[in-house]
Amino acid sequence: MQFSRKAFKAYDIRGIVPEELNEAMAYRIGKAYVELFKTKKVAIGRDARLTGIKLKAALIAGLTEAGCDVVDIGLCGTEQIYFATAHLNLDGGIMITASHNPQEYNGMKLVSSGARPISEDSGLKELEEAVINASTNVNAVEKGRLVELNIMPEYIRHILQYIDRARLKPLKVVVNAGNGTAGPVVDAIEPFLPFEFIKVNHQPDGNFPNGIPNPLLVENRGVTARKVLEVKADIGIAWDGDFDRCFLFDEQGNFIEGYYLVGFLAQIFLHRNKGAKIIHDPRLTWNTIELVRQAGGLPIQNKSGHAFMKEGMRREEAVYGGEMSAHHFFRDFFYCDSGMIPWLLVLEIMSTEEKPLSELMRERTACFPISGEINSTVFDAKAVIKKIEELYAPKALKVEYIDGLSVEYDHWRFNLRMSNTEPVLRLNVESRCDEKLVKEKTEELLNIINHE
Repeated sequence: MQFSRKAFKAYDIRGIVPEELNEAMAYRIGKAYVELFKTKKVAIGRDARLTGIKLKAALIAGLTEAGCDVVDIGLCGTEQIYFATAHLNLDGGIMITASHNPQEYNGMKLVSSGARPISEDSGLKELEEAVINASTNVNAVEKGRLVELNIMPEYIRHILQYIDRARLKPLKVVVNAGNGTAGPVVDAIEPFLPFEFIKVNHQPDGNFPNGIPNPLLVENRGVTARKVLEVKADIGIAWDGDFDRCFLFDEQGNFIEGYYLVGFLAQIFLHRNKGAKIIHDPRLTWNTIELVRQAGGLPIQNKSGHAFMKEGMRREEAVYGGEMSAHHFFRDFFYCDSGMIPWLLVLEIMSTEEKPLSELMRERTACFPISGEINSTVFDAKAVIKKIEELYAPKALKVEYIDGLSVEYDHWRFNLRMSNTEPVLRLNVESRCDEKLVKEKTEELLNIINHE
């Protein structure tokens, strides 16, 4: 059988089943993982995708035949693998998921002890070579054991520690799990909260009868927004398939860009941790930097991508980190990202300040209007970035290359970066209190990008 390299990405494994990822590869991944990372006991889980059942069985076979014990936590979200790995002091964890990718995809996110991410800089390249070349295929003298474990009660107990439940008000909350794996967590946490949950697409279903759970797609937001208005809810929450990201809607059904939540959550943690460090990505920055400095914190820019953000969090010992793509990282959650902790924190602030979400967000969205991330398919992404740099860098106040090209002027800035996996350029533009300028500059840049 031919083994494809296409599924091996910068910080996870993700590809079309069975052409790019299949059971034979999953088996080899299990064996190679044990050999490379010297693991004795690891956590395994999967999202709702139907192909995950057989992939998990093959992965477990590879792990156990290599002599590694496996703790199977069953159907879960990615952050529950992070939790199980760190909380149970295991040597590693593997989550079988393709998150928000189309139905024909599946994949794996891998961590080592302490839920440290495994990326191309920390072993994923070596794992790829071992899988493709079958260079690790030794059977252990003693086969590893498989145990099934329900970690939900301990996980719920942990995430509830981030809020003061006594301060919560009986708010009405629309939750849209997108038929991913967020639904069971909402059900498990519901008895501990005073909220009235209105559940949409709640049951995990790998057929995804209501579409792939990806609230970043504009066309997927309508069902949550309409339900918020229909039931007169205080807030709407939607998740992707493995719920490591959550997306919020205010009481008017308006989608809240993830960018604005970074500064919002940073303030909460700086109130609790005076002078702490906050990690943020380079795509959109001004709002976050201003709020962090106002709250007495230190903003630190870091390359985007969950593995890179976690590495930055650990390196700086930051209390919180956030990306505009709705990944939120927490020091006390083993420096990992969670799609459950953010909405709990937001609802606590809504309860204590007795303000609707639209009011809490209004000032910041007006102060720093944005374009939203715009993707453009191009023939030669590097050439386009070079052209943009030649045109815009000479008169800029600041030019940075932390993640793609960031160019800053007095009243506006932009970031242009290449996709890791496709011939796509991603553009983000922001300004200081000038929505018209954002539109003008966005059109100007897109005109150059699309005509190169």
